[in-house]
Amino acid sequence: MNKDNIIETLIGAFVLLVAAYFLYYAYGTTEVKGSGKQYVIFGKFDRIDGLNLGGDVRVSGIKVGKVISQTLDPKTFQAVLELSISPDVKLPVDTSAEIIGNGLLGDKYVSLTPGSDEEHLAEKAFLEYTQSSISLDSLIGKFMFGLDKGGKDKDKDKDANSDPKSSTGK
Repeated sequence: MNKDNIIETLIGAFVLLVAAYFLYYAYGTTEVKGSGKQYVIFGKFDRIDGLNLGGDVRVSGIKVGKVISQTLDPKTFQAVLELSISPDVKLPVDTSAEIIGNGLLGDKYVSLTPGSDEEHLAEKAFLEYTQSSISLDSLIGKFMFGLDKGGKDKDKDKDANSDPKSSTGK
């Protein structure tokens, strides 16, 4: 072997070692390795805008699970979320769930707020208290165009309900 072949072989071995280290690091810091037996709970929401499969489930900002399915209840037309929760997190029966955005443009996640009940949620239990996602588009529209909840212009309602004689002083 000449000197050039040895240098090329050493550089190739170094590149392979760096690639192996990156794979090891990625495997260790993600959930690809699996996190053991999880338990499943469900929640019904009116809106889940922007919440993706695999989205985080957090308690006090700490990830304790993920969203594993999203389905539509054919009777109530509500979104049903299936949430996988870490087995070491025992949630009270009166836990509430809310869909929250991670900043203005960030992903949405499910935030769980544990209650004070002594009894814990069982496998495949439904969360009783849920709050749906808030649509930023509708909030901006209401603010910019002055619409109330019924979609009516507040100023027009005020003008229609006021007595024209009292405003002119006659």
